[in-house]
Formats: sequence, structure tokens, C-alpha cells
Amino acid sequence: MLFNSWQFGVFLPIVFALYWALPHRFRWFVILISSYWFYMSWNVKYVVLILFTTVISYFAALLLERFHDNTRAKKFILTITLISCLGVLFVFKYFNFFTESLTKFLSLFAIQLHPTTLKLLLPVGISFYTFQTLAYVIDVYRGVTQAERHFGNYAAFISFFPQLVAGPIERTNNLLPQIKAHHEFDYDKATYGMKLMTWGFFKKLCIADVLAVYVDRVFNDVYSFRGFAFMLAIFFFTIQIYCDFSGYSDIARGCAKLFGIDLMENFRSPYFSASIREFWSRWHISLSTWFRDYVYIPLGGNRCGKFRHNLNLMITFIISGLWHGANFTFVIWGAVHGAAQIVENFFTKGKHNEPHGIIWLVRVLMTFTFCMFAWVFFRANSLSEALYVFTHIFDGLPNLREYILTAKGFGGLKRTLVLMLIVGSILALYDFLSLKLDIPAKISSLNIFSRWLVYNVIAMTIFVVYSNFVVTNASFVYFQF
Repeated sequence: MLFNSWQFGVFLPIVFALYWALPHRFRWFVILISSYWFYMSWNVKYVVLILFTTVISYFAALLLERFHDNTRAKKFILTITLISCLGVLFVFKYFNFFTESLTKFLSLFAIQLHPTTLKLLLPVGISFYTFQTLAYVIDVYRGVTQAERHFGNYAAFISFFPQLVAGPIERTNNLLPQIKAHHEFDYDKATYGMKLMTWGFFKKLCIADVLAVYVDRVFNDVYSFRGFAFMLAIFFFTIQIYCDFSGYSDIARGCAKLFGIDLMENFRSPYFSASIREFWSRWHISLSTWFRDYVYIPLGGNRCGKFRHNLNLMITFIISGLWHGANFTFVIWGAVHGAAQIVENFFTKGKHNEPHGIIWLVRVLMTFTFCMFAWVFFRANSLSEALYVFTHIFDGLPNLREYILTAKGFGGLKRTLVLMLIVGSILALYDFLSLKLDIPAKISSLNIFSRWLVYNVIAMTIFVVYSNFVVTNASFVYFQF
């Protein structure tokens, strides 16, 4: 069930009405049942996986508290839990990649094996809810949080439908108490949530889905293109993936607010970052902080020598890349970002720069350009295709007219460029102002005429663009992870 589908348009009002109509003691049940229904709309069979992960982590946490003074028992329980939860993720997401990679490696030594592969469909959201359960168990192990006794509340926390399939990856101490808390309907919070959802739909429908047509055509047939066609596709994908994923996060956060729940902010104008380190403090924040707290810091973080610190960074980013997908393209994408941060550490102190001045603007453009070209590894279907893009991206450049003409042959490209100039300017202005302002709250403070003018302009823009540019209800990019 996609957020941008008529089914969700029917589902959400029903759940909203039931949630606020029933007494507090039944609301966890509404969240749980609606969340499992939401997840089963993708594939009924895979509900077993999220239930298995939930049950394992629930009882593991209880056992960890029971043996709180027995270090050896706690380590054993944690190990079994990690193997169980990560084992499910490995089988469905990485088993084929592992066996195929091992077979290719052994072939270098003249050892020929036929790889064993499994024909399994990757369950939507499995990487997200697996990491959420692991964070819970590890936090209980560390004594950061207490084990939840009420299974229903815990299951609702793991499966909360707004953020179930693509995050944010919530922490126990933020979301679980809100699932359990008694909420009174807050009109201001609900309308704030609607504004967030509207902005999320704007980014998804008016930008991401429009750009996806061109991006998919190029990257699904890279050997038929060259030159400026690649430059446009890379730039378009840079904007597409941001609007697609941050759009989902905005819709998720806005949807949660309808139920009186605040999810963590997942994006903070990342393309206005003046360094790669700052970029990762603004991009997919729930994941980057997860890796910081549960991988980077346990490895030693920066509390060690320079070499070990840099190694910790690289390991963390490589694992982060692999989290995104079972392909060496993702591993290299992560490694490239890790290497960039290591280089930055030699020249900067890693402090964020205030958004002003020409130097700040130059650094923002440099960071954006680096991220844009790094996305090639993320989007390419294989390493060979990524290398082809890099080696042919400047074909025809000595002659600017010839270079630009390499992008010809796309129906509606001019219309797309004009549209992106308009809506892209709105996006850039919104993100720049968001560096210091809460835009939805600012809109709420306007007089009624100005406020409804904004609402109608955005609504009409979404309607016009969706009617004329969006071919199908495209899935969200991060659903594949």
C-alpha cells in the first residue's frame, strides 16, 4: 500500500477515526492491527518475518533484564538475538550476493563451484524494522532503556505503519513511550502534520516521479547514451532520490502527527551542507545516527589513534553502503563517502559552517557536486555500467553544442526542464529557509487569506503536475532496501 495510492487515501481516515473514537486503552490495538494490515498489503506471507523478529527481540529483552547481573549470560542472549534477526536479513537480502561473490573469488584460484541461490522476494522494509529491533535489544543490554512488558505495545512500536517500510528508524526511548502515552487530540499538531504530508507529496509527485522517467530510461540502458545525457541523468537522480526519500519521511512524520506522535526528523536540507561530514548529519539522520551509535562508537569511534579512527570511519561507511543493497556498487558508494570524510579530517575540524558568504557557497557547491557523482555508484545496476557512465560522461564536450545535443531524443525533455526550473526553485528556497525556519509553523502563523493561498497553490501544482507528467504511481526508492 503506497502512500501515493487511493488505497492509502481510504485506509488512513478509517484508522484515524478509529484511533480517536476509541478509549486510550484500545489505541495500541488500533495501531497494531492497522500496521499489520498495512504491511500485509504488500505480501501476506512476509508478515511472519516481522512477527518472528518482534517475538525474538521481545523475549530477548526480558531475559536480558532477568540476567542483568550476569555478564556472560547477557552476552550469550545478545549474540543469539543478533544472529537470529540478522540471519533473517542475510537470507533474504544477502545470501545470493554472498554465494555469487564467493564463487567468483574462488574461481580466481581455479576452484570452480556452482553458486547456490534462493528465489526469494526481498520483503519490503526488512532492513528498517530489523535495525529498529536491534537498537531496542542493544539499548536494553546496555541499560539505556527498560524492557517493555506489554507485548502489544512493543509490537505496535516495531510495526508502526507510517515509518514501518522506509523509516525513520526510530529509537525506543522516543517512539515507544508515545505509543503508550495517553494522547488528547491536538488540532494544531494534526494540521502541522497535514502540511508536512502535503509537502512530502509535492516532492514525491511533482519532482521525484517526474525525474524518474528520464533517470530510469538512461540508467536502464546506459550503453545507448553518452555525454550530456549522463550529466542530466546524474543531476536528475540527485534531486530525485532526495525528493523521493525525504518526501516519504515527511509524509511519515506528518501521518504520525495525526495520531499525536512525533517521529524524528530524517532530513535537514542536506544539499546545503558545506562538507561531507555535515551532509551525513543532515541526510537519512536516523540511519547515520544508528551506525554512529551501534557500529562506529563500539569500534572505538575517534577515541583512538588517527589510523584506527579513519579505519573505523571506513568500516562504518562500507557497512552502511552494504545495508543499502547486496551489490558492490553500494559498497563502493559507501567507501567513497568514507574516504571523503577521512580526507576532510586532514584539512578541516569538521565544524558546520553558517549559511552565509561566498566561501560557504563554494563549499556547498563542492559538496553537492561530490555527492552527485557518488550517486552514480548508487544508481548504476553494476560496476561496469557505473564505469561506463564515468568514462563517457564528457563525450563531445570540446564542442558545447554537440555535447548538449547528446541528450536529444527524449520526448518532453524541454517540458521537464521548464517544470524542474519552477518546482526546483521552490524546493531550493524551501530548504534554504528551513536552515533557520520551521516553514509549516511559519505558514500557520500567516493570516487566513495568505495561508489558504499557499495551500491552494501547492494543491493545484500537485494536481497539474500529476495529471500531465506522472505516468504511474511509482514506488518509493528506499522500499527496495
